[in-house]
Amino acid sequence: MSPPPERVRVTRTRRNTQSDHPRTVREEIAGDSRLGATYVSSLMRAQLQLTLGVLAAGLLTLGALPLIYALVPPVRSLSVLGLPIPWLVLGVLVYPVIVLVARWYTRSGERLEAEFNDLVGRR
Repeated sequence: MSPPPERVRVTRTRRNTQSDHPRTVREEIAGDSRLGATYVSSLMRAQLQLTLGVLAAGLLTLGALPLIYALVPPVRSLSVLGLPIPWLVLGVLVYPVIVLVARWYTRSGERLEAEFNDLVGRR
């Protein structure tokens, strides 16, 4: 006598792994897909470029001041209202410029993030 046939019980239907609708950017990022990683790395690259640009400009301008004072000694002896020019430049003029650059940097960074959020929310 042969054994009885095995019974197969179907509990649910088979589903395709890919959905009918395309995934959103938010789902791509949350799912750690290659496309999501590309979006995030693009944002990070833009932020890095902004940061390196601001650092380079700051180093070039502030780094040039000692060079100017070393190469053009008469500048060190000039004074305005009894204060030497190097003191005025370093003590008075540099700080407002740093504040303005920091404000511009912050707004540019926020703009990059807002554009990224718009892109993620749109798609």
